[in-house]
Amino acid sequence: MVQLTYDAGGLIPVVVQDAATGQVLMVAYMTREALEKTLDTGQAWYWSRSRGALWRKGEESGHTQTVRAVRIDCDADALLLVVDQAGTACHTGHRTCFFRSFDGHEAPGDGTDAADLVRPGVLDELFELLKRRRAEMPTDSYTTSLLLAGRAAIADKVGEEAEELVQAVQMETDQRVIEEAADLVYHTWLLLVERGVELRDVRRELMRRRNGN
Repeated sequence: MVQLTYDAGGLIPVVVQDAATGQVLMVAYMTREALEKTLDTGQAWYWSRSRGALWRKGEESGHTQTVRAVRIDCDADALLLVVDQAGTACHTGHRTCFFRSFDGHEAPGDGTDAADLVRPGVLDELFELLKRRRAEMPTDSYTTSLLLAGRAAIADKVGEEAEELVQAVQMETDQRVIEEAADLVYHTWLLLVERGVELRDVRRELMRRRNGN
């Protein structure tokens, strides 16, 4: 293993990058222990300079970072974490901490507009919520009832919701289109969860197709 160079306080800076989009999400610091925990668990652990303590990303917010790769810079004094980000990375609610230009205004066109930022976070959070529902199977839950009904029943719901979306596009209001699209996403995500397919794998396939076009 490469010998890392930590600063006088025993810290090494870490740049965090989204595996799906390549977007830089945040910069943090690690101690040796934080790095060991990250490598052992596959979840991002950091050192909080303000609290003087280790912390796992998302331990309170649920916006966790699953680590796909750890890379070392040429001088071995900085790290790059490539992660699957659940929800938003920044405590302000932005997808990335780098949402401002040098004049202090929010930078346009980089996915940091508040309305745009909610969308990828909500989709990720919905997928993670459905995975938790599958693990916990709470009673009086619509999701649980579908999971108990089985894969074929969920697949039928996906087909039903797709037909309703097509009908809404042709005959109904924009709001109905939005509602039917949301229903289709929910049931499609649940079908993926039931099958054991990860959302990040769908992202990778979309990225592969984009790069091939």
